Amino acid sequence: MIQLEFFETSDFQQLINWIETPELLLQWGGPAFDFPLTVNQLEKYIENANCDNSDTLVYKVIDKETEAVIGHISLGKIDRKNRSARIGKVLVGNENVRGKGIGEQMIKEILQIAFDDLCLHRISLGVYDFNVPAISCYEKVGFVKEGLLRDAAKNGDEYWSSYEMSILEKEWMERDGQWWVSPPPR
Repeated sequence: MIQLEFFETSDFQQLINWIETPELLLQWGGPAFDFPLTVNQLEKYIENANCDNSDTLVYKVIDKETEAVIGHISLGKIDRKNRSARIGKVLVGNENVRGKGIGEQMIKEILQIAFDDLCLHRISLGVYDFNVPAISCYEKVGFVKEGLLRDAAKNGDEYWSSYEMSILEKEWMERDGQWWVSPPPR
């Protein structure tokens, strides 16, 4: 099991250590960050995050058993008027826990914050088309592919395409009972 806690300056070095290649940085942070990832870039990233009415919430992911930081995730572009937001910066950083369902737990936790705490209606995300494990994870949780953005990002001499995916409040509520609430007594 995991828990999300706000990402702080004391967490910067761990994240920097996880982002070892320009390709991983592009997958994690998109074109908004330059390789190598630096403290200065991360200071700007969280400058206006995690405040009341902020449009960005940035979290570290903690393994409840070991209390180790094992990942990172954010909920950005929070639009309270249109009740929408975007998941981004998803990373299971600790390689020892990859492939064990941590990503799915992270997405469920951030969706619980988005739908249950913030009362949002629509959550979207983007994922590169070659990232099959991530796509599978998002689909398990209930995300639907909306379309393919062809050649959306340039990495060296090649272009990467990405899927746009979303989940709506109604879809979350239909699945929510399966994940978070015990069945009613008979």
